[in-house]
Amino acid sequence: MCPLCEAPVARGDSFCEACGHPLASPSCVSCGAAAVDAEGYCERCGVRQPTARDHAESVLPHGAAAVTDRGLRRARNEDAVTLLTLTAPPPNPIPPEATTIPVTTSAPRTPPPGPPRTGGTIPPETLPPRAAGAVPLGTPPGATPADPAETFPPPGATSAGRPVPSGTATSGAAGTVPSGTFPPSVTPAGGAVPLGAVGSGTIAVVCDGVGSSPRADEAAAAAVAAAAAALAEGRPHEEAFALAGLAVGKLASSPDHAPACTYVAAVARPGEITLCWAGDTRAYWLADVPAAGGVRREGTLLTEDDVAPTGEITAWLGADYPDVRPRTRVFTPPGPGLLLVCSDGLWRYLAGYRFPTEGTPLDQARQMLRHALDSGGHDNVTIALIPLGGTHG
Repeated sequence: MCPLCEAPVARGDSFCEACGHPLASPSCVSCGAAAVDAEGYCERCGVRQPTARDHAESVLPHGAAAVTDRGLRRARNEDAVTLLTLTAPPPNPIPPEATTIPVTTSAPRTPPPGPPRTGGTIPPETLPPRAAGAVPLGTPPGATPADPAETFPPPGATSAGRPVPSGTATSGAAGTVPSGTFPPSVTPAGGAVPLGAVGSGTIAVVCDGVGSSPRADEAAAAAVAAAAAALAEGRPHEEAFALAGLAVGKLASSPDHAPACTYVAAVARPGEITLCWAGDTRAYWLADVPAAGGVRREGTLLTEDDVAPTGEITAWLGADYPDVRPRTRVFTPPGPGLLLVCSDGLWRYLAGYRFPTEGTPLDQARQMLRHALDSGGHDNVTIALIPLGGTHG
């Protein structure tokens, strides 16, 4: 019997003669019918089947970790992230003079004509359907790939009925992120503490597909792959960004049917972090600050969102905005801490959040994911943590 139309079929038939349904289709996790189509939806009950993109984790040998999850209110994960170890010292990807240019005085963005992209600072309860791609992607030349976890770790706590990774990390005294703060862009002069070894450097690229665009997950995945490959070859941030834009632009069938994504890339080396971004994906410096009984963690925002006063994003990668220009920044960490690169599925819930201070970066990323899901999980959540200096797990 055909699992879709229930017409009789003969043993050995490949297709139902009545409706044309392929009889070797995968079985649905919900209704059990062998009726899952090529796009991952059950043709009988309509349920979208789980994929490897729904949740993935990556860990590098020196402890840097990334976690991505589709959140609680998204049909698919449209975030994409790559975490790589840079094995050869590349040239400085941002000119030294960038350290003296305050990001807050950057010229205002002028997006292309047409309807604005939704996103930015809209409150979580009114978020438009946005999101972006998956971990991990291919290994760029000259880079060591992360080792992805293929499944959820053993279920621990739950968030709104969904399993959440369990970890050994526990919350200790921690700092908070003041709402709306943005530090000067000038690199601190002198007194920088030599930071711990991270090989020659660590690359993190996070893209968030714009939900108002078609195939947003493909846009984010394409941008992450192109940018990570370029940065791993030692190319400057601006060139990596341009290559990511070309990769996303090739996905468009027309300017009116253009996949799009936001972008942030970081290259972290001992004593220096370089950043490049467009849109509302973010980077934070999480500083270890001595406190009674241990340390607390203070969060400092390192990027500035490209958003209009009404909340729409004003910069993105896509064929409908071919001349987008990224922002760049050089940051010298004043001491040990963690670089956090994340999508808005996390940072919308960071005001007043007490960052964990114990456990490995993966443990802490899982705790941050759990916090985002417990806070509503309105969007896809992507978190990359890179330790610099000190002891982290």
